[in-house]
Amino acid sequence: MAPTHVLRCCQRGLAWIPVIFIALVVCWSYYAYVVELCILTIHNTGEKFIYLVVFHLSFIMFVWSYWKTIFTRPANPSKEFCLPKSEKEQYEKEQRPETQQEILKRVATSLPLYTRTGAGAVRYCDRCQVIKPDRCHHCSACDMCVLKMDHHCPWVNNCVGFSNYKFFILFLTYSLVYCLFIAASVLQYFIKFWTSDLPESHAKFHVLFLFFVAAMFCISILSLFTYHLWLVGKNRSTIEAFRAPVFRNGPDKNGFSLGFSKNIAQVFGDQKKYWLLPVFTSQGDGLSFPTRLVTIDPEQPTECLQPGVLDKGAVEGPAEQTSPVSEPQNRLLANDYHSEDEHKETDVLKSDESEAVTISIESES
Repeated sequence: MAPTHVLRCCQRGLAWIPVIFIALVVCWSYYAYVVELCILTIHNTGEKFIYLVVFHLSFIMFVWSYWKTIFTRPANPSKEFCLPKSEKEQYEKEQRPETQQEILKRVATSLPLYTRTGAGAVRYCDRCQVIKPDRCHHCSACDMCVLKMDHHCPWVNNCVGFSNYKFFILFLTYSLVYCLFIAASVLQYFIKFWTSDLPESHAKFHVLFLFFVAAMFCISILSLFTYHLWLVGKNRSTIEAFRAPVFRNGPDKNGFSLGFSKNIAQVFGDQKKYWLLPVFTSQGDGLSFPTRLVTIDPEQPTECLQPGVLDKGAVEGPAEQTSPVSEPQNRLLANDYHSEDEHKETDVLKSDESEAVTISIESES
């Protein structure tokens, strides 16, 4: 037990090395830009003032978002997703997977679950002993289940998920702005030092190296930043981009997509004035998410459905019937899973519309 505990502590200590490396690079870049470039190299007071103001604004926002990404604890499933004591004891005693699944299904009927495993089973974490909410995954590095897990990032030594995904996007944004500004403002002095237009000084090394480091980080961050913007627009996590979530009708990579504007709002919130600030404004609780189209689970009571998920035009019927579930004002997927009852419903609605038009024309005449 003791060697395992010591090994675990060593792993946790070593995990901070990438973060310490980034912190040292940022501290050096601050010294190199403020002292070596602005104070010792630039002699124009107006240029120096503008550079220092813009630099410090980008530096503060970068450090703030980076700090929030690192030290925001990943959100975990609530107690309602844990098995009750009697079911837990029964689950642990049972050896047959089929019977264990029956136990999980009974508990899952009271939970807002729409995704399954690839085999169609209820998603359960034996390590954390919880039924996994939609979009929740177990992180082996953090040793916990993380709500809407995106990935575990070694550069922040934290799991990026529901609680800090907005902070991570802003961290990428401000780090890109920080590197771009440094590279752009240092470029002219980089050329002057390179061509020996400026006298030799100890600032030369810092300015030359500062440009190379800023340009290198800018290129690497740009690709990651672009990829995650694409994910936000599609309302997917990194895990879902590689492995589509499985609903009762099968895998659907666009199952959680609500349209571009609503996808953005789900991460950044409804109030645009807070979008660029590293404060938590994401929608929801991370335990359930509105879906574009899923099939009602026959074992699940309708009151467990998320608010605003059912289409207003959906027909109320027995639990055995399947009907589309979608957020209002969102188009349903055009697929082959529509039932004959839905087609009949459409015909009835069309006939009702035609009668309404006829009545209105007669009243006008």
